[in-house]
Parts: sequence; C-alpha cells; structure tokens
Amino acid sequence: MAEGKEKKTTHQNHKRPSASFLLTLCPERLFGGSPYSLLPTLAARLGRSATPQRRPSGGVPQAAAPSPRPASPRRGRPPPSPPMRAGAVTAPRHGAAAKMAKVSEMYDVTWEDMRDKMRKWREENYRNSEQIVDVGEELINEYASKLGDDIWIIYEQVMIAALDCSRDDLAMFCLQELRRQFPGSHRVKRLTGMRFEAMERYDDAIQLYDRILQEDSTNTAARKRKIAIRKAQGKNLEAIRELNEYLEQFVGDQEAWHELAELYINEHDYAKAAFCLEELMMTNPHNHLYCQQYAEVKYTQGGLENLELSRKYFAQALKLNNRNMRALFGLYMFAGRSKKESKYSLKAVEDMLETLQITQS
Repeated sequence: MAEGKEKKTTHQNHKRPSASFLLTLCPERLFGGSPYSLLPTLAARLGRSATPQRRPSGGVPQAAAPSPRPASPRRGRPPPSPPMRAGAVTAPRHGAAAKMAKVSEMYDVTWEDMRDKMRKWREENYRNSEQIVDVGEELINEYASKLGDDIWIIYEQVMIAALDCSRDDLAMFCLQELRRQFPGSHRVKRLTGMRFEAMERYDDAIQLYDRILQEDSTNTAARKRKIAIRKAQGKNLEAIRELNEYLEQFVGDQEAWHELAELYINEHDYAKAAFCLEELMMTNPHNHLYCQQYAEVKYTQGGLENLELSRKYFAQALKLNNRNMRALFGLYMFAGRSKKESKYSLKAVEDMLETLQITQS
C-alpha cells in the first residue's frame, strides 16, 4: 500500500506541458512538423528532464538538473535582439500567454519566417485567429523594429484576430498604436467600430460608421459593417434593404450578391434568391458552386418547370466539377420521385451521367 501510494504521489508531482499549450500551437497549423517532436524540445528549453523524477520516500522531491544549452548557436537564427530600451511599449500578456515559450524557439524559425507566414494567412484570408495572435504577438513584442512598414498591417491583422479570441487587451493595444500613427484614418475608425461590435455596442458602432459615410459615401467597408450589425441583431429585413441599396451603387460586388441570396433563402423568398444567383452565374459561369446552389433553390421551389431547370443545373455543376457530391446527390433525388414521372427515373439519371462522362474517379 505504501509503495502504491508513493507511485501515485510521484505521478501527481510530475509536471508535463499543458494540453492547451500543445493544441494552441499545433505544428501542422503553424510551420509543419510532428506534434510529438515538441515534447523533448520543450523539456530541454525549460531546463527539465524528459522523464519523470521519482520522489524518495519521506523527503522532498529532488529537482532535475538543468540541461546545458548547446555552445554553438543554431544555423539560420538571427543574433539575439538587443535589450529593450527603457519606456518601450509592448503588447500585454496575461494568463497562459505570459508563461508560454516563444514561437520562434518552439519551432526553430526566424522572424522572417513568421512575417512571411502572417502575410500568407492575410493574403489567403485564413481565419485561424489563435495562431495569428500567437505569432503576431511575438512579432510585435520582439521584432517590431525589424518589420519596417509591415508592422502596421500586422497590427491590424492581430487586432481583428484578437477580437475573435476575446483578447480585448491586445486588440486595444494594437488599436492605440494605429491611432497614434494614423490619426483620423477611416480604416482605423472602422477597426474602432469592429471593437464596438465585439463589445455588443451596436448603436455606437452604427453611429461611427454613419460618420465615416458622411465623410466618404463610397466607403464600402463601412456599409458592409452596418449590414453585418443588422444580421447580428437578427434584423434580416433591414439587412436586405440596406444590401439592396448598396447593390444599386456597387452592382458588380459578387460577395454582396451572394450575401443577399443567403438572406433571401433564410427568409424563404426563393424567387429573389434565384435572381441573385443568376446574377452571380452571369459574371462567373464556370463556378460550380453557384450552379449547384441555384439548382437547390429551384428544386425547393418545386413545379415541373423548376424541377427540370434544377436537373439541368445539377448536371452542369457536375460537369464543371465531377467531385461535387451535393450536385450528384441532387441528381439522384430526382430518381426517388414518383415512378410516374418517367423522365426522372433512375435509368434516365444514369444515362445522363454516362452522357456527361462523369465517373467516380
């Protein structure tokens, strides 16, 4: 019994990296590599042994001897940053973030790699907010002087991600730096409005966007933020009205047409949703997703004419992309209809697929 109790106590006193630490900075989502290669590296950097330390009976557990650091610096690593000058401002850290090891040390990457990764996420519209906060916060704290003019777009990127992660302290820090550099900028004012939205101060955000539009009526970002607020408040009819007014001035905005189609679908106004999707297919006829969604809307409307049109557009979506499973399922839904409708029989659907030369490959 004493031996079992001793082993149990030893297991409880053994410290391991927290699960949230490993999940927040998953190597596959950051810079590649195996997550299991993280543990020995982490133990070496924190000066702990990679194996549990046994506790002698009747005494205090012995501390592990710190692992010596390698004498030679790693290849490809920049020289250590100079000590921070007195009075310098850094992004706030709290909770687990204050104790977390640096991303550059964890994954043996340079600040240039981190900057390029942030640029890739920004250009490809990734919404991996946790990783953006982790990498961006270190860039702001440690390498702001090396980033040059890139620091301002990184401030904006990190602020939006911080709002997504409920890091209001970090978001406010980035916003203050942008205000100091660009006083009176409409872009910075829009970021202030987004912070109001995150705090559910919708009236303040709308008033701010209205002031921006009074100064610049062509500011599309402020108009879209107002529509987003209407959606967040559940006022779909007002959002539809404002989106129609927006499209009267910016008729070529495909994102706005698609958003309007989604709003009409939510309101079960399928005829107007089909009209919006037709506008999208006219500007981008080779997008299989538009064809598939248009076919689904027509199928929902019902009626022989709409069903025939739906079948054609499901087939067109499959022709553009033979891996579109929703379009393939839509075609087979016709086969499950009444057997009296011979043109929608399973044999007719199979013949049509064979004519289009659609295979399972």
